[in-house]
Amino acid sequence: MGYRWRNKQEVDEAVVVVMNSLDNEGTLKGWLVRTLKQSIADSDAALGTYFYDEIKDHAPAALKFFEIVEG
Repeated sequence: MGYRWRNKQEVDEAVVVVMNSLDNEGTLKGWLVRTLKQSIADSDAALGTYFYDEIKDHAPAALKFFEIVEG
């Protein structure tokens, strides 16, 4: 279950969680990815874009977890 981000600080906190997870575990747990995807969907589009921009800058290895595969 995700939550609605209200501001950039909340997004920044999510990015730090992603960075720490990658540093400590080398991967992201499925529950974390699902939660963040739901947060992106439930939040203002500008905050979702900000999340992706911050991930690109600070944790680019995490981008593969958020790719959308169409088929």
